[in-house]
Amino acid sequence: MRFVRADDALGMAAVLRRGWRPQPSLVAQVAAILADVEARGDRALLEYTRRFDAPEYRLTHLRVPIPMPSVARAALHEEVAAAIERARERLVDFHRRQRVEDIAYRCDDGTEYAFRREALGSVAVYAPGGSAALPSSVLMGVVPAKIAGVTRTIVLTPPQRDGRVHPAVVFAASLCEADELYAVGGAQAVAAAAFGTACIAAVDKIVGPGNSYVTEAKRQVFGMVGIDGLAGPSEVLVVADAAASSELVVAELLAQAEHDAEARVAVLSDSFELLESCEQLLNALDVSRLPRGATIATALERGGFFIEARSKGEIVATISAFAPEHLSLQVADPEFFLAHLRNVGAVFVGADTPVACGDYLAGTNHVLPTSGSARFASGLSLADFMRSYSLVRNSSARMKGDAAAIAAFASFEGLDAHAQSARLRMKS
Repeated sequence: MRFVRADDALGMAAVLRRGWRPQPSLVAQVAAILADVEARGDRALLEYTRRFDAPEYRLTHLRVPIPMPSVARAALHEEVAAAIERARERLVDFHRRQRVEDIAYRCDDGTEYAFRREALGSVAVYAPGGSAALPSSVLMGVVPAKIAGVTRTIVLTPPQRDGRVHPAVVFAASLCEADELYAVGGAQAVAAAAFGTACIAAVDKIVGPGNSYVTEAKRQVFGMVGIDGLAGPSEVLVVADAAASSELVVAELLAQAEHDAEARVAVLSDSFELLESCEQLLNALDVSRLPRGATIATALERGGFFIEARSKGEIVATISAFAPEHLSLQVADPEFFLAHLRNVGAVFVGADTPVACGDYLAGTNHVLPTSGSARFASGLSLADFMRSYSLVRNSSARMKGDAAAIAAFASFEGLDAHAQSARLRMKS
């Protein structure tokens, strides 16, 4: 990890990673997969899945039957099943509270307005898998979709080497009442959801995190279908003061670094002593002996930073510029920072709130904006599974009063037919 001063523009340039910037080779590879799946459908899915995930994969593995929750639960250890159930309960509670009422009102002249929301027709939830099962990603996508009232919610997840989906993912899909489950992943899964195949009907929107191939595929199909965003490597910014526990700070760095070798992890503090203490802890730790040690070591080397700030104001400005996916506030006075926060995906306050609680049991959504996109994007929420439209019903008085102004406006912009449509109402 490298030391950087918050006021060092050159040094901070390496910290402030912005946007989704895939290599041209990746763009071309994904484009070829998308075109192939669009042209050949399920046959292409079969070939790509055999190549990338499961050598003995057959098309009969593609559609995975979803059993009753009690049946699916029996295949799991009690602790894991209970954790999945608790996570679902809290997700339901948190996302139900995001419901908002439609707007409808009537003006004095009798004109009526409304702003209405409706659930999307169909959504695909992508859940990374294969070498590691991630039932949590199923929960994060399917729960809000169901609460929103999406008619058809499907889950796409890479199969294990034997061609089957991990029992934990099956249980999560069952518990959340997913409508369909498919053992297919990667760019080919995104293509199937966007274009449709004989076995997988196309959807209206694709949500959920994935690797670089999945993210680039979502970018390329956007416009044909909706997407939630472009999720890059995981990231955390830990804001810590002199009273913070360096052990807990380092724990947050390691937790995010094990996600991806390209993860971005940083500690921001006005206490140089705290930063030095964290560095010493990391140096004393034999990262290579940890599970996923190689991934952690690479992430710390490539995207790890100790950022020294001179004041609380500089810390606030740095948070805003970093726009972190996860912000961990390990400070004695979090209220100051909470009052000045801008550009964050999710905030975890205090020593008793590790980022991992948001990944699993807090009930907040762990599908969050990365790579600086928290400047303009938000984490997955109920709103992602709904669309809205406006309604207006003019009274005769309103239309007669507005007709001349509408016509003048339209004529100024060179739209004579627009103007005439208003003038016709002046005669009624």
